[in-house]
Amino acid sequence: MKLLFGLPWVVVGVTAQYVIESSSFGHGQSLSPDKANVPGWHIFGEGYLPQLYSDKVILTPPYPGNRRGAIWAASRVSQAEWTAEIGFRATGPERGGGNLQIWYTREGEAQIATSSIYTVGKFDGLVLVVDMYGGKGGSIRGFMNDGGTDYKNHHSVDSLAFGHCDYAYRNLGRPSIIQIKQEANSFEVIVDHRQCFFTEKIKLPSDYSFGISAASAETADSFEAYKFVLTTSSSTTREEPRRDRAPPPSSPPGNSLPALEDVLASSIESQEARFADLHNRVQLMAHAVDNIFSELTKLAERSEERHQELARNAMSTDKLNAMDQRIQNVETIVRDYKGQLSNLDRLLKESHSRLTVGLPQHMSEIISTRSPRMGVFLTVFIVFQLLLAGSYVVYKRRRANGPKKYL
Repeated sequence: MKLLFGLPWVVVGVTAQYVIESSSFGHGQSLSPDKANVPGWHIFGEGYLPQLYSDKVILTPPYPGNRRGAIWAASRVSQAEWTAEIGFRATGPERGGGNLQIWYTREGEAQIATSSIYTVGKFDGLVLVVDMYGGKGGSIRGFMNDGGTDYKNHHSVDSLAFGHCDYAYRNLGRPSIIQIKQEANSFEVIVDHRQCFFTEKIKLPSDYSFGISAASAETADSFEAYKFVLTTSSSTTREEPRRDRAPPPSSPPGNSLPALEDVLASSIESQEARFADLHNRVQLMAHAVDNIFSELTKLAERSEERHQELARNAMSTDKLNAMDQRIQNVETIVRDYKGQLSNLDRLLKESHSRLTVGLPQHMSEIISTRSPRMGVFLTVFIVFQLLLAGSYVVYKRRRANGPKKYL
């Protein structure tokens, strides 16, 4: 438990706020001390494993879409009054979509997991939904359920909201801060230090769990969780040491080493006393070496178990080689297609050049070489006229020289 002072932790005047460590992350130097998990929280996804960095958890990736991710606290909240501060960021293309849910429920991750407000079914508790509802650039809405309403099969889930405010949360370039305050006689939601909605009719019970889930649309929004800090102002009800932390193992009987006081050699007079002192110290050293060897053996066993686990989860060399071979085959096929497409492009350009340049020239040649000559036409016309004239003269002469008939 850490005691913090300052403006973000002031409720009325100068009130001390105690961080509930088991239900918080992101308020220290790093989210994860081992870069593998967040202490006191469980991370999982659907179609995607959320990525853990030193300062954030990426619940849904920028690509591909239709992915789900969630992070749930392992312990329940025992305090009746508390303040939860969540830092998140949403980025994506212009028409990207998705939603973020902040849960405080009795069922916890076992029943809700990566569900959204539209796929959750029945639950007992509170959920805040951050999405693009209303078409005003984004909104934050609050929903309550006592376990009797099946949200998944409800005909109009949006009508069940008890409070909301408009908030354009996408592509801000910075984390957005949501504060949920449960006090003795009031419930309040604050966004970026501005009140979103407030009511005196809600009193959430204790012994519920917090969680954050996100879902992306086909054109995905990427949701990132930077922190979740749960605090309480009551020093008498603040968190005791974590329930899930195992007690330190007790030393087996016979392994405890008695402490020997340092004595001057001159103070030991008899030979037997000197030998007994030397014997005791050598025996103590032997026990210490024995304990060190036992601890090293346990460490080696744990390392071997970890190695076996990594070996089971890691890909075999044959699979990697086969995957590399398939990638090389794909690259070869792509290169072949690239060459064929280049040849096809060259042939199309040549055909286009022949059509645009050669065809008009060829047609002009055909017209100029195949068209009939005017001289031939005139000669045929004159010969035809001469033949007509000659025929007419012969006809006149025959008629003049023929016998005449008189009536």
